[in-house]
Amino acid sequence: MELDAIDQLAAQAFDGFIVRKDLVRRFKTQYPVPTYVVEFLLGRYCASVDEEEIQEGLQIVQRQLSDRAVRAGTEELFKSRAREQGSVKIIDLITARLDAKSDSYLAELPSLRLRDVRINPQLVQEHDRILTGGFYAEVDLLYDAIIAQENSGRPFGIETLRAIQLSKRDVLASLARGRALFTTEDWKKFLIRSIGLEPETLSQRAQDVVLLRMVPFVERNYNATELGPRGTGKSHLFQQVSPYAHLVSGGKTTVARMFVNMASGQRGLVCQYDVICFDEVSGVSFDQKDGVNIMKGYMESGEFSRGKESIRADGGIIM
Repeated sequence: MELDAIDQLAAQAFDGFIVRKDLVRRFKTQYPVPTYVVEFLLGRYCASVDEEEIQEGLQIVQRQLSDRAVRAGTEELFKSRAREQGSVKIIDLITARLDAKSDSYLAELPSLRLRDVRINPQLVQEHDRILTGGFYAEVDLLYDAIIAQENSGRPFGIETLRAIQLSKRDVLASLARGRALFTTEDWKKFLIRSIGLEPETLSQRAQDVVLLRMVPFVERNYNATELGPRGTGKSHLFQQVSPYAHLVSGGKTTVARMFVNMASGQRGLVCQYDVICFDEVSGVSFDQKDGVNIMKGYMESGEFSRGKESIRADGGIIM
């Protein structure tokens, strides 16, 4: 693949952080995971411009996705591996809930159709987003044959997981150093290309619209409404590109999930994510009558009141 001026500048400015989008497309349609999951693995093993290193990394990524991404119809195969080997590593969207009857947390792995998976409570405390929509992670799924023999036993368990997101804390300093090498125009093109679009094929207005969609990721409590025909990619950025955005499909949610659960005190989506996107603005609805009013007040002030407490959050709302 021939690198143009923007690619070469990016490789120089962000050595070790760059992945080629043509490699992303190679895996994206093969495995049932979002784009950012593929990019996470490519960034770990293929963040280079050396072709030999890239080819070696591609083999590792191919092997990991083949071994850990659960395709439709292979659920029982992965469960069997967990039983026979004692554990199996998978890549899946993991969520959890508090089971009051057993006073324990239970995880859900939708790819395996498992709803009652034991999970270490320490993991829930470290990753509280697991309680509000969840996130993609590399999960070490265990199987305990002794527990399986118990009445209503839950043999599957999770002791370790690795969230699929950037873990380096000094990334902003690295971005600032790299940004200094770009002109403003080149930086805009680089940002657009980084989400999988080619800036040269877009008009200036279209480029500005794409950049405007990125604002909620860096600006607190930034709200916006974008209207247009279905199937034109309006929600792509919020669904596929970043683990810090959450897409509410169909526009239906609950006050407890969106803001705060009064029973447990667990903070909702607006406290857990940078952006919450409703992909059907005409269908936005809540389980309680005051849900829309709470959301309107939050969009205006950046805070909401439930019970005696006034809670401030940073998440922007996009419709």
